[in-house]
Amino acid sequence: MFKSKTLTRQLTKEFRLWRKFSSHNRESCVNPAKYPPPQFKLQRALIITKFSRYEFEQMRYPQLNREQLERKLRDRGTDYEMLMYLHNLHKDFERNVVQSFLDVGCEVKVANRSSLSKEIMKWADLIVPVGGDGTFLLAAGRASPLFAQSQQKTPIVGFNSDPQRSEGRLMLPKHYTENTADAVAKIKSGDFQWMYRTRIRTSILGSNGKIPESTDLYRHTVTKMEQEKTEPEYLSKAWSLRYKAKMKRVLPYLALNEVFIGEQLSARVSHLQLVINHENVDNKTKCSGLCVSTGTGSTSWHTSINRITNQQVEDLVSILPIPEPKGGKPMPAFDAEEIANQYNQNLRFAPDDPRICYSIREQICVGVWPSPRNFKARRFVNSLFVKSRCIDANLVIDGSISYPFNDGAKALLEVHPEDALLTISLD
Repeated sequence: MFKSKTLTRQLTKEFRLWRKFSSHNRESCVNPAKYPPPQFKLQRALIITKFSRYEFEQMRYPQLNREQLERKLRDRGTDYEMLMYLHNLHKDFERNVVQSFLDVGCEVKVANRSSLSKEIMKWADLIVPVGGDGTFLLAAGRASPLFAQSQQKTPIVGFNSDPQRSEGRLMLPKHYTENTADAVAKIKSGDFQWMYRTRIRTSILGSNGKIPESTDLYRHTVTKMEQEKTEPEYLSKAWSLRYKAKMKRVLPYLALNEVFIGEQLSARVSHLQLVINHENVDNKTKCSGLCVSTGTGSTSWHTSINRITNQQVEDLVSILPIPEPKGGKPMPAFDAEEIANQYNQNLRFAPDDPRICYSIREQICVGVWPSPRNFKARRFVNSLFVKSRCIDANLVIDGSISYPFNDGAKALLEVHPEDALLTISLD
């Protein structure tokens, strides 16, 4: 594949440098002491609130007044009483969180996904998503343009507004929903622990350093919150030849949960080419899409893709050869549920783990696919290069920000310790 021994030596040298960097990367992420926490003094809190379903409907039909909107929702069969109950539940809790910060002497501003801006995020000492995990991902995703090429580290801590209906894994423990004042008092006094969560940096490789417009999937509109600095970087000669690209440009959003790449139409096969850890192997696959997850995201889509069910355990055991019982005693019964639960629990890994884990969804394994035949459908990696052979595909960050990723598009997914999200943890 390479044109000369000189090029091979260049690649070998760069690979050794990469290994050295990866070792440092792993050490830095696992040991947060190497990244000392900032001098934190809570004076200004930015509350990022979710859109309730009622507010979402208001946004969809801005021309309708309250009575007209109620009539429209009832006419289509919506449970209007429950809709308003959940809306009021969230708003009451939001006011409670705001008051808790005001009570400890903080200045408070409230924003949602429509009113967020770089300026208001720079203003805050603490970013406080109020809602569920989706609101936390919104806050983290919109903060990453500020963090990706800046030393500013504004911590994030989230409150679950409805723990009865939302798991809220990224939020504070559920009992703080009933004790928001206690949680805020601990944060104000410094009685908490820092947690660093690994995030994925995605770079687009190409010939001119341009990146396509991103789309906010929640509102189905082009989003304009970009990094302050997104200068293209020229690739080295060796990498330029390896990946057939001249430069790369970092996308302005870091992935806290996962990056997904695949065809928009779920029934269409996604054709992708992958290079793991810059190795000299091109792995080709046809599948239902690629999910690249962090430790934070390993409790979410990563687990959903790879989990096994009780029935699968039972079906597997049913085809295993059963040895003759010794001494006339029957073989002990197995617990399919316990086995499945243990397997599924082991799919998770630590939020500060410097590795990322890719998962191939429903990989085609007949004929010449995958190529090579020993290409694994799931594996921990330090970096992943992906080239698209798709027709109408997207690269999606945290299920929220989408970029076109069609035939010939190339992306490099990496972990950098300075991109880690700084969060506050309470017992």
